[in-house]
Amino acid sequence: MAIETGLIALAAGLAVGLAGLGAGLAEKEVGTAAVGAMAENEKLFGKGLVLMVIPETIIIFGLVVAILLWTKMV
Repeated sequence: MAIETGLIALAAGLAVGLAGLGAGLAEKEVGTAAVGAMAENEKLFGKGLVLMVIPETIIIFGLVVAILLWTKMV
């Protein structure tokens, strides 16, 4: 029982950590492109802002997976 609980906790941590890492890498690329586009045309601010939010949904999905694993552990 203790090993199973530990492995589930490890999986929950990896779900959030790797999702955060992936979102951070995606945010870097999208942010660079959005700032470059806004430097040329300020009217693209809204579209750039929406594109910056999209990678953050990956973290939300990782958090949902971690919560589902956590409830299985308890």
